[in-house]
Order: sequence, then structure tokens, then C-alpha cells
Amino acid sequence: MRALIERLRQGYRTHGFPAVPPTLPGRFRGRPVVADGACKAGCKDCVTACPADAITVKGRHASIDMGRCIFCAECATVCPKGLLSFSQDHQLAARTRDALVVTAGRGPELCAALGRETQRLFKRSLRLRQVSAGGCNACEADINVLGTLVFDLGRFGIQFVASPRHADGLLVTGPVTQNMRLALQKTYDATPSPKIVIAVGACAVSGGLYRTHPEAGQGADTLLPVDLYVPGCPPHPYTILDGLLRLLGRMPG
Repeated sequence: MRALIERLRQGYRTHGFPAVPPTLPGRFRGRPVVADGACKAGCKDCVTACPADAITVKGRHASIDMGRCIFCAECATVCPKGLLSFSQDHQLAARTRDALVVTAGRGPELCAALGRETQRLFKRSLRLRQVSAGGCNACEADINVLGTLVFDLGRFGIQFVASPRHADGLLVTGPVTQNMRLALQKTYDATPSPKIVIAVGACAVSGGLYRTHPEAGQGADTLLPVDLYVPGCPPHPYTILDGLLRLLGRMPG
């Protein structure tokens, strides 16, 4: 009885996203921003500080690869001209790896929807088999959160299933380690066509911090065709949800 009373007291807890913008904590680090302006001559402090090798300086202009970035903000701390910063924009997902590279003067390239025929198949009902291909469980935890009352992934017709034979696609986390390559390939082969592949987190997108290790892979697209990249370490649940809905053409406006 006490549980029922408390539930009534709390009221409706599901957030109104996507119609209502998400409320994010002040410490949240979203899309990186590279301000207009030339880097200090000869300076590569941001490159040296980045533990993920996500920053490139060509000439005197920097770019940040969100596919590798772990959003630690060390680059913003050391930049002597303050050209690098992190916004609170949670909309990070993209259809291609190139769209994840942030440069000065290049606005956000939001995730494009699937083709019309694929949308027709999956727009109202999408079943995904999640595969942890050597992940640390951070991305997996934020994916699990999508099933809670706050996010309620099921209201969009998106569900995770136990068998790839019941799935419309795979959601992959982790760098795809050597021990998981065969398992991931077999899971993909067992998923009926047409199917989609979603790479969630820096490890699944690029290999993350482990991509140079001989036992770790360099992301899901070294083995499978990826339809959606969701960067972050780990990505916020709203980032994942935003990418999924954009892929399905379900975002308003």
C-alpha cells in the first residue's frame, strides 16, 4: 500500500521528450565547439593533452573527432586562446563518421533519417539486439536506463529483444575485441534482413581509448556496416534516444 501511495505522490514521471527539450545538469558536456580563429603559432597543447587522440591541428586550425572524444575537456583547459569548449547540445548522433568531426565554421550535422522504404518497415516498431563487444558497461548502463519510467523507450515502439532472430538490427557497444568478433558476426548473420546496425559509445564508433591495443578492435564498422553512430563515453541516454528517433524520422519538425 505504501508503494502505491508513494507512486501516486510522485505523479507522472516520464519526460515529454522529444516534444519537450531535455533538462540536463550544468556539468553535462555535449557537442564540442571549435571557435573561429587561428591557433597560437606552433601550439599543439590540445593534441598533447587529449588522451583519445581525437584532436588534429592542420596549419593553425583544430578539429575534434567526436567519434574518438571521451569528453574529458582537457583540450579546453589547456588551449591558450580558449578556442575549444563544450556546449550542452546533446544531439551528437550521425549517419557517417565524417559527420562526427567538428571544425570551426561547421555547424552540427544532425542525423538523417533512414530511407523511405526502411522507415516504412521500422518507424513504428523497432526491435534491437544489444551486443556488448568488449564494453566496460558504462554505455550498457545508459542503454538500460532508457527502459526506465523517465525515458520509457517502449512508448516509441523500440524494444530490446533476447534473440537476433527476433530483431530488426543490432545495437553494438564496446570496441569489438578479438574475442568478440566472431560472436558479433554470427549475431549479425542471424538477424533477418533488412537490418540496421547502431554503434553506441566511443569504443563502438572508433575503438575509443583501446583501439591501438592488439586485442581490442577499432569499432563496429571494421566488421559490420553501421547505419548510426552515437558518440560519447558514455553517451547520455537523451543522446542515444535522440539518435534513434532521428534515424526513424520520429523527431518533430
